[in-house]
Amino acid sequence: ITPRNVAIFDSPGKGRGLKATKEFWAGDVIFAEPSVAAVVFDSLLERVCHSCFRQQDKLQRCGQCKVAHYCDRTCQRAGWAEHKQECGAIKAYGKTPNENIRLAARILWRLDKEGSIMSDMQLITLDELEDHIPDMQEDDLKDLKVDIHNFLDYWPRTSKQHNIDDISHIFGVINCNGFTVSDQRGLQAVGVGLFLNLCLVNHNCWPNCTVILNHGNQSAVNTMFHSQRRIELRSLGKIEEGEELTVSYVDFLNLSEERQRQLKTQYFFDCTCEHCKNHIKDDLKLGGVAEVDGVKPTEEQVKEATEYCFQMLEKMESARLKGDYHEVVKICKECIEKTEPVLADTHIYQLRMWSTLSEVQAYLQFFTDAADYSRKMVEGYMKLYPPNNAALGMASMRAGVSHWQAGEIEVGHAMVCRAYAILMVTHGPTHPITKDLEAMRVQTEMELRMFKQNEYVYHSMREAALKNKPMMSRRTCALVLSKCFRKCQ
Repeated sequence: ITPRNVAIFDSPGKGRGLKATKEFWAGDVIFAEPSVAAVVFDSLLERVCHSCFRQQDKLQRCGQCKVAHYCDRTCQRAGWAEHKQECGAIKAYGKTPNENIRLAARILWRLDKEGSIMSDMQLITLDELEDHIPDMQEDDLKDLKVDIHNFLDYWPRTSKQHNIDDISHIFGVINCNGFTVSDQRGLQAVGVGLFLNLCLVNHNCWPNCTVILNHGNQSAVNTMFHSQRRIELRSLGKIEEGEELTVSYVDFLNLSEERQRQLKTQYFFDCTCEHCKNHIKDDLKLGGVAEVDGVKPTEEQVKEATEYCFQMLEKMESARLKGDYHEVVKICKECIEKTEPVLADTHIYQLRMWSTLSEVQAYLQFFTDAADYSRKMVEGYMKLYPPNNAALGMASMRAGVSHWQAGEIEVGHAMVCRAYAILMVTHGPTHPITKDLEAMRVQTEMELRMFKQNEYVYHSMREAALKNKPMMSRRTCALVLSKCFRKCQ
């Protein structure tokens, strides 16, 4: 699976782009690419391994710089090539530079060592990428100058010296091409990296590809058997030979105007895709409920409900940040009671309320409530997102777990199956989250058979399992039920 499946071409109105040189189908990996360099976010330096990017409660600290953290000696050895020069630089600097400076330094050290062509699969050099520095806003330029000043203080005198233009170019490239690195399971953003070939893939709000991070196998004791951290460009459906490959840089759930604002601010271009030009689905995202028995809310009622919901979202977010989850539930329910009769089930503010409420209620162990709101969320997402969308897949997985926790095994299994089908396309069968879903799918299928054989026995066993261990995890309860099922057969 190499970039030989693609070719660089001049994309009308976009500049350089990538097109397919062969036909692809849903779930195909078009190419995989390791990072030039990647670093952990400043806020997670002590909680994420600097080699495999796995989140761990207990990490071993580098004895020299005291900044880098690793799962164990195996990860430390695997990450030494990237960390070696950084370690001495941090120690001499006396403090930890920010993530942009650390990433820029790692990129420069690698360029100094290997040159501009670091792989025979590389389609473009870092020098050929746009940095968009002339397009930056005044405040962003000030931040850039501060970063460059601090970088010069940090960069060791023993390393090769570079001129300001070359250093500025790297910071500019990171600003508009840095790719978020997730943890091992793909559930949380934990760092940022640079992937050169990926920089050539243009944006479309309704794309034909998606990008996921696959950490590979970094659990082997011997670092020789570690596989590289890499991104995979995966096809979301049939792609014809010669068709441009696109990914979405922003969430389609946002209105077209907001997506265009984000793209202009972060990536310095005006999106001219059909969904932006024609404001496709914007009416659903801010719409009112459908007509029932000849009654439909007025435009004024929808507008008032929208404004009220927006204000309550701000209050809810404030309570969530304070960790006051009971207040979050109160705010959400108060808002939903007032707006649900007026706003459509695809209204983005209402979807955010349902999403937050389902998550918080699951955390507070009100599983029936969590299941109800997660189902509404997924039903709304299905009307807005493309069928093979990672966000839809993850939401379906969450809803499946919530319904399982609530004892609603039929809906839970259906949701898990839907999530599995989507993530097989967006993430592939070897990704850890897909493997988790496969185990969950097998488990819920077994429980569904038990449920259909005898509902009373199923619920009695489930209640007994949960009563014995009130805080029992999904895996533990599933194991107990599995053993009971085998005895009943």
